[in-house]
Amino acid sequence: MSEEIRNRILDAAARVYAQYGFRGATTRRIASDADVNEVTLFRTFGSKAELFEAMLQSQVVANGIPLLAFDEDASPRLNLVGWCTRVLEHLRQHAHLIRKTIGEAEERPDAACAACERSNSSGASLVVYVERLREEGLADPEPDLHTAVSMLMSALFGDALYRDIMPSAFPPLEVSAEKYAETFMRAAGVRATPMPVRSRPSRVAGTRRRDT
Repeated sequence: MSEEIRNRILDAAARVYAQYGFRGATTRRIASDADVNEVTLFRTFGSKAELFEAMLQSQVVANGIPLLAFDEDASPRLNLVGWCTRVLEHLRQHAHLIRKTIGEAEERPDAACAACERSNSSGASLVVYVERLREEGLADPEPDLHTAVSMLMSALFGDALYRDIMPSAFPPLEVSAEKYAETFMRAAGVRATPMPVRSRPSRVAGTRRRDT
């Protein structure tokens, strides 16, 4: 089966699922949307369950929320604002699909886990990023980093998925990424300039540099 037909079926499955949910997204509807017959659909994916697993992988995981990498040539603020912008773009693009998956989480928990897999990795990359900032003297070691990351990820998801329902609950759209990044920087103790070398935490776990 050609890659073009396979991708056409996956895209159709995403559209139909976002509109009707798992039960309503029949193979007949998906095949019709993809302009193929059901025999082609089953020959390509084997079953409806396998089709939806592949669809989630292609739509949410493979093209998922971006990871945050350390860039020493850019300021922490620039890195974080850029990352928040990309995360919001991704979540808004897949908002209908993600909302439908969350709504069916009790019935299909495996699908919900697959949809959230990349977000967990992305949040972990944020933790690693700030830990690197701490090593470079660009973040205070004292704040609760994991709680700050949890708050930021929750804010980004809430904005992307529910802004259309309760717009007044979120910052103005055009500055939302900046506001979330700046609030996270304060919560995580990210600095605009490095702290003095003598005040930086040691890279050895559980110890700190001693004044000489």
